[in-house]
Amino acid sequence: MFDIFTQMAALIACGVAWRIWTPLGIPADTSRTSLTGLVYILLLPALVLDVLWSSPLGLDSLRISATAVSGILVCMLLAWLVYRYGFKHCSKPTAGALILAAAFPNATYMGLPVLEQLLGPQARSIAIQYDLFACTPILLTLGILVASAHGEHPHQSRPLDTLMRVPPLWAAVIAVALNLAGVPMPEWLDEWLGMLGIAVIPLMLISLGMSLQWSAWRRHTLPLLLPVVLLQLGIMPLVALFVATNIGLEGTTLTGTILEAALPSMVLGLVLCDRYGLHTSFYALAVTVTTSVSLVTIPLWFSWAS
Repeated sequence: MFDIFTQMAALIACGVAWRIWTPLGIPADTSRTSLTGLVYILLLPALVLDVLWSSPLGLDSLRISATAVSGILVCMLLAWLVYRYGFKHCSKPTAGALILAAAFPNATYMGLPVLEQLLGPQARSIAIQYDLFACTPILLTLGILVASAHGEHPHQSRPLDTLMRVPPLWAAVIAVALNLAGVPMPEWLDEWLGMLGIAVIPLMLISLGMSLQWSAWRRHTLPLLLPVVLLQLGIMPLVALFVATNIGLEGTTLTGTILEAALPSMVLGLVLCDRYGLHTSFYALAVTVTTSVSLVTIPLWFSWAS
């Protein structure tokens, strides 16, 4: 396991190094936007189509989704209570950013490499289902409502329209339809999708490193961040463990689902923070802190869930 996390940390460090030294004079945020755009529009949909078309789908897919939804909603509610009543001095844009950071795990950007390295390529479908059947739909509906209610730039949003413009989600719908219809995947298409999909994980980890920043760190920010760390890396996997074991998940699927719930804050939340006027710097700091701490907590959850 040490070798696995060393390799992942090295790729993340490449992104951090880019942010520090800005090779060719290209800012890290510009490079990250280009990388994530390429992954989001082309490479990730190819991987989703490749994996879900050929993966066995059944009741476990519903169980994974139910587990993910439970963890997200519980942590979102607890985070709202904490920042509404426990930190009354906290501004609405800061509270909104931290609620999102506490509720949504980095299910794809970090989930795919973690599950593939720890559980094998067959576990990629767990990460994809956890994200596309729960995290992304909730983020782009309820998450948008939370962001709009707390942001400095509230405006009328159409969550359903936003959800319909997610390329990986359309790839998932097509893949599930072809899978359930029993349509065989042509060999040439399998090879082509595999060539595209193989680039997803390293680019995701490098772009994750580019998104990490400590610029908002101050001594007084630690109490604000502690609930995010506890909820995202502690309470959410506990909720997932309770729900998953009680609805029948077991074996590798159970382990993969718990690991998904134990991941740090979702990088995609930065987009909502920018759009709705939440405190993006606080969200980025929450991603940085939870990602750093998760390098210690994920192996612990893996040992327990296994």
